[in-house]
Amino acid sequence: MVEQTEIPEQAHHHHHHLGHEPHVSEGFRRFSAVYVGVVAMLLAISSLGGGKATKEMLAASIRVSDTYAFAQAKYFRQTAYELAADQMEADIAALPTIPDAAKAKMNGNIERYRKSAARYASDPATGEGRQELLAKAKEWEEVRDRAEAQDPNFQFANALFQIAIVLASVAIAGTSRPLLGLSIGSAAIATLLAINGFFLLVPLPVG
Repeated sequence: MVEQTEIPEQAHHHHHHLGHEPHVSEGFRRFSAVYVGVVAMLLAISSLGGGKATKEMLAASIRVSDTYAFAQAKYFRQTAYELAADQMEADIAALPTIPDAAKAKMNGNIERYRKSAARYASDPATGEGRQELLAKAKEWEEVRDRAEAQDPNFQFANALFQIAIVLASVAIAGTSRPLLGLSIGSAAIATLLAINGFFLLVPLPVG
């Protein structure tokens, strides 16, 4: 038979335990709510970085293609002028009886063609010679390659941030510390990936 003094003590202990549980749950939920807000902010930043990298990659790819096409067109024009000059020189050599006036005119054309061919090959003044265009294309390739390296970092980071938010939401609903810990781990990895996306500190082994 239980003594009467034991019953109030057990009831008091049970009441004391229930009194602390709501306080713990409230603190857990407040922390989790702030944490979710921070993760959402990081997701927004990562999404902006990913969008910028994608735009740069597409724009640079177009510039690379256009610049190489322009350089190829310059090469065709350069070759055409060189062939025309070679043909005229061959004509002069094959026909020594050409009148001096005609020969002088042909030599003038040859000189003009050679100058035009040289300008198409390299034109530092305008930066639109074939050599200058090839150099520009290489620069755009570097911009494109950097953006391509950044993009997967942001993609993985965004996915992990979203997973972290879902896990945190479930953790709040169920007051589950293990789930919140898993969410924090996911967010931490996502943060590292986002930082790597901006600065490319470590090459990501994808593709």
